Amino acid sequence: MLLEQQPAFVLHTRPYRETSLLLECLTRDHGRIGVVARGVRSQRGRLQRSQLEPFQSLALDLQLRGELASLRGAELTALPVRLSGDAGLAGLYINELVVRLTERQDPHSSLYEGYAQTLSRLAAGKSLGWQLRRFERDLLAALGYALQLDGDADSGEPLQPDGMYTYRPEHGPTRCGTTDPHALRGSDLLSLLEDRMPDAQGLHALRGMMRELIRFHLGGVELRAWRVLRGGIARR
Repeated sequence: MLLEQQPAFVLHTRPYRETSLLLECLTRDHGRIGVVARGVRSQRGRLQRSQLEPFQSLALDLQLRGELASLRGAELTALPVRLSGDAGLAGLYINELVVRLTERQDPHSSLYEGYAQTLSRLAAGKSLGWQLRRFERDLLAALGYALQLDGDADSGEPLQPDGMYTYRPEHGPTRCGTTDPHALRGSDLLSLLEDRMPDAQGLHALRGMMRELIRFHLGGVELRAWRVLRGGIARR
Protein backbone atom coordinates (compact mmCIF):
# COMPACT_ATOMS: atom_id res chain seq x y z
CA MET A 1 0.00 0.00 0.00
CA LEU A 2 1.34 3.42 -1.00
CA LEU A 3 0.96 6.21 1.55
CA GLU A 4 1.61 9.64 0.08
CA GLN A 5 2.31 12.87 1.98
CA GLN A 6 1.46 11.25 5.31
CA PRO A 7 1.93 13.71 8.20
CA ALA A 8 4.42 12.21 10.63
CA PHE A 9 7.07 12.68 13.30
CA VAL A 10 10.15 10.52 13.76
CA LEU A 11 10.22 9.06 17.26
CA HIS A 12 13.37 6.93 17.18
CA THR A 13 16.12 5.87 14.80
CA ARG A 14 18.69 3.09 14.83
CA PRO A 15 21.18 1.72 12.31
CA TYR A 16 19.85 -0.90 9.93
CA ARG A 17 22.25 -2.94 7.81
CA GLU A 18 25.23 -1.07 6.39
CA THR A 19 23.80 2.20 5.07
CA SER A 20 20.19 2.36 6.25
CA LEU A 21 18.14 3.41 9.27
CA LEU A 22 15.13 1.82 10.92
CA LEU A 23 12.77 4.56 12.03
CA GLU A 24 9.81 4.48 14.37
CA CYS A 25 7.40 7.16 13.13
CA LEU A 26 4.14 8.47 14.54
CA THR A 27 1.80 9.13 11.63
CA ARG A 28 -1.50 10.97 11.71
CA ASP A 29 -3.64 8.35 9.96
CA HIS A 30 -1.88 5.03 10.56
CA GLY A 31 -0.42 5.29 14.05
CA ARG A 32 3.13 4.18 14.70
CA ILE A 33 4.91 2.71 11.69
CA GLY A 34 8.31 1.07 11.41
CA VAL A 35 10.07 2.58 8.39
CA VAL A 36 13.22 1.46 6.59
CA ALA A 37 15.15 4.46 5.22
CA ARG A 38 17.57 2.90 2.76
CA GLY A 39 20.93 4.47 1.99
CA VAL A 40 20.59 7.48 4.28
CA ARG A 41 23.74 6.60 6.23
CA SER A 42 25.83 6.70 3.08
CA GLN A 43 27.69 9.81 1.95
CA ARG A 44 25.08 10.49 -0.71
CA GLY A 45 22.21 10.16 1.78
CA ARG A 46 23.44 12.64 4.39
CA LEU A 47 21.05 15.42 3.33
CA GLN A 48 18.00 13.16 3.52
CA ARG A 49 19.15 11.82 6.88
CA SER A 50 19.22 15.35 8.30
CA GLN A 51 15.49 15.60 7.59
CA LEU A 52 14.76 12.51 9.67
CA GLU A 53 15.64 13.89 13.10
CA PRO A 54 13.09 13.70 15.95
CA PHE A 55 10.63 16.56 16.58
CA GLN A 56 10.39 17.67 12.92
CA SER A 57 7.01 17.86 11.21
CA LEU A 58 7.25 15.77 8.04
CA ALA A 59 5.22 14.55 5.11
CA LEU A 60 6.32 11.02 4.26
CA ASP A 61 5.83 8.94 1.14
CA LEU A 62 5.82 5.31 2.23
CA GLN A 63 5.43 1.92 0.62
CA LEU A 64 3.82 -0.22 3.28
CA ARG A 65 4.33 -3.97 3.10
CA GLY A 66 3.44 -6.05 6.15
CA GLU A 67 4.89 -4.72 9.40
CA LEU A 68 7.45 -2.35 7.86
CA ALA A 69 7.29 0.45 5.32
CA SER A 70 9.97 1.66 2.91
CA LEU A 71 10.69 5.38 2.80
CA ARG A 72 10.23 6.84 -0.67
CA GLY A 73 10.34 10.52 0.21
CA ALA A 74 10.33 12.98 3.12
CA GLU A 75 9.57 16.70 3.19
CA LEU A 76 9.63 19.18 6.04
CA THR A 77 6.19 20.75 6.50
CA ALA A 78 7.10 23.32 9.16
CA LEU A 79 10.13 24.94 10.70
CA PRO A 80 11.97 22.40 12.88
CA VAL A 81 11.03 22.43 16.55
CA ARG A 82 14.11 23.22 18.62
CA LEU A 83 14.19 21.40 21.94
CA SER A 84 17.32 21.76 24.00
CA GLY A 85 18.35 21.07 27.58
CA ASP A 86 15.56 19.80 29.81
CA ALA A 87 12.97 20.37 27.07
CA GLY A 88 14.97 18.06 24.79
CA LEU A 89 15.03 15.37 27.47
CA ALA A 90 11.28 15.77 27.94
CA GLY A 91 10.79 15.35 24.19
CA LEU A 92 12.84 12.17 24.15
CA TYR A 93 10.76 10.89 27.06
CA ILE A 94 7.44 11.32 25.25
CA ASN A 95 8.99 9.66 22.19
CA GLU A 96 9.98 6.62 24.24
CA LEU A 97 6.56 6.59 25.88
CA VAL A 98 4.79 6.44 22.52
CA VAL A 99 7.12 3.73 21.17
CA ARG A 100 6.73 1.56 24.25
CA LEU A 101 2.97 1.92 24.80
CA THR A 102 1.57 1.85 21.26
CA GLU A 103 1.28 -0.96 18.76
CA ARG A 104 2.43 -0.51 15.18
CA GLN A 105 -0.25 0.47 12.66
CA ASP A 106 -2.87 1.14 15.33
CA PRO A 107 -4.30 4.57 14.39
CA HIS A 108 -4.86 7.22 17.06
CA SER A 109 -5.48 10.58 15.39
CA SER A 110 -5.96 12.33 18.74
CA LEU A 111 -2.54 11.07 19.83
CA TYR A 112 -0.86 12.60 16.79
CA GLU A 113 -2.47 15.98 17.42
CA GLY A 114 -1.68 15.83 21.14
CA TYR A 115 1.93 14.94 20.42
CA ALA A 116 2.35 17.88 18.04
CA GLN A 117 0.79 20.25 20.55
CA THR A 118 3.02 18.98 23.34
CA LEU A 119 6.15 19.58 21.26
CA SER A 120 5.03 23.17 20.68
CA ARG A 121 4.45 23.69 24.38
CA LEU A 122 7.83 22.24 25.29
CA ALA A 123 9.52 24.47 22.73
CA ALA A 124 7.70 27.49 24.17
CA GLY A 125 9.29 26.85 27.57
CA LYS A 126 6.07 26.10 29.44
CA SER A 127 6.16 24.08 32.68
CA LEU A 128 7.83 20.83 31.61
CA GLY A 129 6.43 18.73 34.42
CA TRP A 130 2.88 19.85 33.70
CA GLN A 131 3.19 19.29 29.95
CA LEU A 132 4.42 15.74 30.59
CA ARG A 133 1.52 14.99 32.93
CA ARG A 134 -0.98 16.26 30.38
CA PHE A 135 0.59 14.17 27.61
CA GLU A 136 0.66 11.03 29.77
CA ARG A 137 -3.02 11.54 30.68
CA ASP A 138 -4.06 12.03 27.06
CA LEU A 139 -1.91 9.17 25.76
CA LEU A 140 -3.49 6.72 28.19
CA ALA A 141 -6.95 7.97 27.21
CA ALA A 142 -6.19 7.55 23.50
CA LEU A 143 -5.11 3.96 24.13
CA GLY A 144 -8.29 3.12 26.04
CA TYR A 145 -6.83 3.48 29.54
CA ALA A 146 -8.53 6.77 30.49
CA LEU A 147 -8.10 7.76 34.11
CA GLN A 148 -11.09 7.95 36.43
CA LEU A 149 -10.70 11.35 38.03
CA ASP A 150 -14.19 12.53 38.91
CA GLY A 151 -15.20 10.23 41.76
CA ASP A 152 -14.15 7.81 44.49
CA ALA A 153 -13.88 4.35 42.91
CA ASP A 154 -15.27 2.65 46.04
CA SER A 155 -18.13 4.93 47.08
CA GLY A 156 -18.94 6.69 43.82
CA GLU A 157 -18.93 9.99 45.68
CA PRO A 158 -17.37 13.07 44.03
CA LEU A 159 -13.74 13.66 44.90
CA GLN A 160 -13.23 16.07 47.76
CA PRO A 161 -10.54 18.69 47.05
CA ASP A 162 -9.23 18.47 50.63
CA GLY A 163 -9.47 14.66 50.79
CA MET A 164 -6.52 12.31 50.41
CA TYR A 165 -6.59 9.54 47.81
CA THR A 166 -4.44 6.82 46.33
CA TYR A 167 -4.91 5.81 42.70
CA ARG A 168 -5.03 2.09 41.99
CA PRO A 169 -4.56 0.91 38.40
CA GLU A 170 -7.71 -0.59 36.85
CA HIS A 171 -9.74 0.66 39.81
CA GLY A 172 -9.31 4.38 40.35
CA PRO A 173 -8.94 6.76 43.30
CA THR A 174 -9.86 5.64 46.80
CA ARG A 175 -9.63 7.43 50.14
CA CYS A 176 -6.46 6.94 52.14
CA GLY A 177 -4.60 8.42 55.08
CA THR A 178 -2.08 11.21 54.91
CA THR A 179 0.75 8.78 55.74
CA ASP A 180 0.12 6.62 52.64
CA PRO A 181 3.27 6.90 50.47
CA HIS A 182 1.11 7.23 47.34
CA ALA A 183 -1.35 9.76 48.74
CA LEU A 184 -2.60 12.59 46.54
CA ARG A 185 -4.89 15.46 47.36
CA GLY A 186 -8.28 15.38 45.72
CA SER A 187 -7.52 18.85 44.38
CA ASP A 188 -4.53 17.45 42.46
CA LEU A 189 -6.64 14.79 40.75
CA LEU A 190 -9.29 17.38 39.91
CA SER A 191 -6.62 19.65 38.46
CA LEU A 192 -5.59 16.86 36.08
CA LEU A 193 -9.24 16.26 35.18
CA GLU A 194 -9.93 19.96 34.56
CA ASP A 195 -6.58 20.62 32.84
CA ARG A 196 -5.45 23.14 35.46
CA MET A 197 -1.82 23.11 36.54
CA PRO A 198 -1.53 22.33 40.27
CA ASP A 199 1.11 23.68 42.61
CA ALA A 200 4.58 22.15 42.94
CA GLN A 201 3.39 19.65 45.56
CA GLY A 202 0.59 18.54 43.29
CA LEU A 203 2.88 18.15 40.28
CA HIS A 204 5.23 15.99 42.32
CA ALA A 205 2.36 13.77 43.52
CA LEU A 206 0.90 13.44 40.02
CA ARG A 207 4.32 12.51 38.67
CA GLY A 208 4.47 9.57 41.08
CA MET A 209 0.93 8.48 40.25
CA MET A 210 1.46 8.60 36.49
CA ARG A 211 4.73 6.72 36.78
CA GLU A 212 3.01 3.89 38.65
CA LEU A 213 0.20 3.76 36.08
CA ILE A 214 2.60 3.67 33.15
CA ARG A 215 4.72 1.01 34.84
CA PHE A 216 1.54 -1.04 35.32
CA HIS A 217 0.60 -0.79 31.63
CA LEU A 218 4.15 -1.73 30.66
CA GLY A 219 3.94 -4.88 32.77
CA GLY A 220 6.32 -3.55 35.40
CA VAL A 221 9.03 -2.49 32.94
CA GLU A 222 10.97 0.71 33.59
CA LEU A 223 11.52 3.36 30.94
CA ARG A 224 15.10 4.36 30.18
CA ALA A 225 14.08 8.02 30.13
CA TRP A 226 13.01 7.88 33.78
CA ARG A 227 16.62 7.56 34.83
CA VAL A 228 17.49 10.66 32.84
CA LEU A 229 14.49 12.68 33.98
CA ARG A 230 14.81 11.79 37.65
CA GLY A 231 15.11 15.05 39.51
CA GLY A 232 14.63 18.57 38.23
CA ILE A 233 12.09 18.32 35.42
CA ALA A 234 9.41 16.60 37.49
CA ARG A 235 9.41 19.45 40.03
CA ARG A 236 8.98 22.25 37.49
